[in-house]
Amino acid sequence: MDVNSSESTTKRPLILVSNDDGITSLGIRTLVELMQTLGEVVVVAPNSPQSGMGHAITIGEPLRLYSTEIFDEVDEYECSGTPADCVKLAKCYVLKDRAPDLVVSGINHGSNSSISVLYSGTMSAAIEAAVEGIPAIGFSLCDYRLEADFSHVGEYVLAITRAALQNGIPKGVALNVNIPSIDNGPIKGIKVCRQAHAKWQEKFDYRKDPYGRGYFWMAGEFVNYDHDKEDTDEWALKQGYVSVVPCKYDLTSYEVLDNISSWGL
Repeated sequence: MDVNSSESTTKRPLILVSNDDGITSLGIRTLVELMQTLGEVVVVAPNSPQSGMGHAITIGEPLRLYSTEIFDEVDEYECSGTPADCVKLAKCYVLKDRAPDLVVSGINHGSNSSISVLYSGTMSAAIEAAVEGIPAIGFSLCDYRLEADFSHVGEYVLAITRAALQNGIPKGVALNVNIPSIDNGPIKGIKVCRQAHAKWQEKFDYRKDPYGRGYFWMAGEFVNYDHDKEDTDEWALKQGYVSVVPCKYDLTSYEVLDNISSWGL
């Protein structure tokens, strides 16, 4: 990929890349190659898949960090911890006194729209960066296959990343970006949305292993209470748009503060 001439003549931003599918995944390789066209790239990513870890951090066992040679012309490390651990270690140890201009996470194999943002390791890396006051974006492709087709994502990843670098992301905010699968047809554009009101309705299958010991296997279905509301990420993805949802880590329900205060506690 050629570096844009306007970008090559100015100071190149420092971009930290992480993910939750592991440092050898196809998604992070795609993201690293795209970010190399925009700036100096440093990679700190898990050494094994960490999907569904949410914002977990490692506190009861050692964290291990090793230099790797997976990518071309990149300062890169694999970490034994979670995505949030990776961002913490990158900030405090790998980069030391250098502050990244942007943290990008992904590209995840699978959607992280709606309520999935709470469970997502991909978004935990981005949100951890936001906690540290660093602009951040989490990218996900709505394709769960290990060999997912990322051939169509570059235009949208670069457009959103360039816009974020040029305009800035408000402090404490991370962008949650989801990209439709190429199997669903051509992408119509980009929509800035809110998170849909939806959840996973779990079911637990009771099974037995070959030794006769019981175990549970989580299954279920996704329920969208917003149905076809056109301002949500689920609607945008269903209609063939890339969804962009600004997320913040402050979970305070400010509209309920006065109500709870009136309880006389």
